[in-house]
Amino acid sequence: MTSKLTDESNPWLVHSSQEIYANAWIRVREDKVTTPANTPGIYSVVEFQNLAVGIVPIDQHGNTWLVGQWRYPLESYSWEIIEGGCPKGEKPEDCALRELKEEAGLVADKLQPFMELSLSNSSTDDTAVVYVATGLTEGEAEPEETEQLQLTKMPLSQVYELVLAGKIHDAISVAAILKLKALGYF
Repeated sequence: MTSKLTDESNPWLVHSSQEIYANAWIRVREDKVTTPANTPGIYSVVEFQNLAVGIVPIDQHGNTWLVGQWRYPLESYSWEIIEGGCPKGEKPEDCALRELKEEAGLVADKLQPFMELSLSNSSTDDTAVVYVATGLTEGEAEPEETEQLQLTKMPLSQVYELVLAGKIHDAISVAAILKLKALGYF
């Protein structure tokens, strides 16, 4: 059975947009709109000032590296693939290579994009691009001064089990590991 995609045009009408708050990381705006139901409304949007970048380094034995850190907004500890924010004007590939070095001390011979994500499309424009890094050379990590990171190396199959058990819950990490499994990387 095949499904047909229907009309994908924008049913929202924006009458005005006002910045409510802005800093180096986010901008919050409020739009006065006419909704798809043809009623007046307000839509608030959080715009992220950086593109999220994720990297799954994979060595010749099928191992990868996870970074553990306290996530302030969630008030919990999180194990994740290597991630960072790509400022406007920086190439995502350059950011990925920089984050790989900073967080894990790794240098990659090959960096391949394999996924793009919308992270919370109901209230933010937060998007991510994820890379697979191979041909790795190990060195010393150089985390930013505001980061307190733990680093661990383990087989992708074990990371997959952690995702299934809910021990890894970061959206970018979960999506990346599930897609790698579906693509037959392990």
